[in-house]
Amino acid sequence: MKWQDHIVSDPNILLGKPVIKGTRLSVEFILERLATGWSEQEVLENYPRLTRNDIQAIYAYAYEGLKDGLLFQLRPNNA
Repeated sequence: MKWQDHIVSDPNILLGKPVIKGTRLSVEFILERLATGWSEQEVLENYPRLTRNDIQAIYAYAYEGLKDGLLFQLRPNNA
């Protein structure tokens, strides 16, 4: 899965946040929905312009950010 085929960033759209190509739906917005309990099916039903491949691209994008160290593990409050 090449997430670059599905996710773009344009400074004129949502201040450059990564979005699904051809939409104004940000990766952050979709991840928020999934993180708060929406199923992939619910996301697809509520945002019909999205495809299953778009959601897969979001996962690939997030994975690449973690793998490359762009996102860091938080320290426990006790550390």
